[in-house]
Amino acid sequence: MVLDSRQHAGTARGWLQLGLLAAGALLLAVSAGIHLDLYLTGYRSIPTIGWLFLLQVIAGFILAAAVLVTRSRLVAAAGAVFALATLGGYLLSVWVGLFGFKEVRTTAGIAAGVIEVAAFATLGLAALTADPSRRADRPVTPAARMLARAQEAGPKLIAAVGAVSLLALALLGAAEAGAGGTPAAAAGGAVTLRTANIGGVTVLTNAAGLTLYWFAPDTPTTSRCTGSCAVYWPPVTGEPKAGPGVPGTLGTIRRPGGALQATYDGHPLYTYVGDSGPGQARGNNLNLNGGVWYEVRVSG
Repeated sequence: MVLDSRQHAGTARGWLQLGLLAAGALLLAVSAGIHLDLYLTGYRSIPTIGWLFLLQVIAGFILAAAVLVTRSRLVAAAGAVFALATLGGYLLSVWVGLFGFKEVRTTAGIAAGVIEVAAFATLGLAALTADPSRRADRPVTPAARMLARAQEAGPKLIAAVGAVSLLALALLGAAEAGAGGTPAAAAGGAVTLRTANIGGVTVLTNAAGLTLYWFAPDTPTTSRCTGSCAVYWPPVTGEPKAGPGVPGTLGTIRRPGGALQATYDGHPLYTYVGDSGPGQARGNNLNLNGGVWYEVRVSG
């Protein structure tokens, strides 16, 4: 009877661990999928950040598959640490910036952050759950001994996983509350247009020296860049004023939300999140967010 009870408890724990592993693997894969979409729709052209996004995508999918295939507590623990590290990188990019790039608030960023917290919690619990496939005749490695000790302190560590998860959620909420929806360079009010020489080409810039772009699908009266597109390509809002030596026709259009967007020779104007300072035109000739982007060139 006692043996049957123990077998039943072991089976229940085994199913619990399998469920946690499957859920954790799915969460890792979803997080990697979000980062893949972000990489393909703008982040791949940002120096260093683009490579980090690609690395996150590859590592996320590999860990998700490894969690399902191996059902190992060690792999589950690695996945939990990876999810927490990914969230940490995002929080740093929101608060202080990473490698010259400062993140802005997006729905995708919030969703990825919540998913990463859930992945950490789920895989952390899976790592603390007994491995039903473990046999007594298997060699005991130092890592296995460490996990065994951790398992002995299970209740305390489970509480710690929960506390870290709640703290991560609180930090995510604080970061998102303090993050801007659009970079300061794209803020409204009167905007002065200037010129700069980049790679031997005279391009239009805003007062801060950031290169301005036009979007091929736009029309002289309508912006086709809305929603998440407008986060990566912030519209230049406000009444435009020509700085010294700026030729051409200036104007405005009314965006879907009602804001005025500056135009130049019939093209609605945008900056690009991949440009971290003056003298950069990383968005030129990019085919992203449904069309091709071009730097605004000035002639005459």
